[in-house]
Amino acid sequence: QVQLVESGGGLVQAGGSLRLSCAASGRTLSTYAVGWFRQRPGKEREFVGGQKWSGSSYTDSVKGRFTIFRDSAKNTCYLQMNSLKPEDTAVYYCAARSGIVKVQQSEYDYWGQGTQVTVSS
Repeated sequence: QVQLVESGGGLVQAGGSLRLSCAASGRTLSTYAVGWFRQRPGKEREFVGGQKWSGSSYTDSVKGRFTIFRDSAKNTCYLQMNSLKPEDTAVYYCAARSGIVKVQQSEYDYWGQGTQVTVSS
């Protein structure tokens, strides 16, 4: 079992940056693929990006602005978000699964509680 806890959300102006954290306990996170998802107001939850040791992938709308990286010593995965836009406003979730990164949320076994990101214009 892996327990995931996100943090780092908040209110930021358009063009600003935030770094979300996904702290894991119970198992070593490096053995899992980590996906980041978000649920924008009135929308279904969607894939933002994911990472396994083999590399990272991102949805087109965040490419070049968002970066996923890990700190193995802290057993934590991060989502660095730069050049934020109002349309990035959402609840952000991290999730973990064995194997490779998948874009379908149903493929993930472990989920964090989510953290709110609000980008003002």
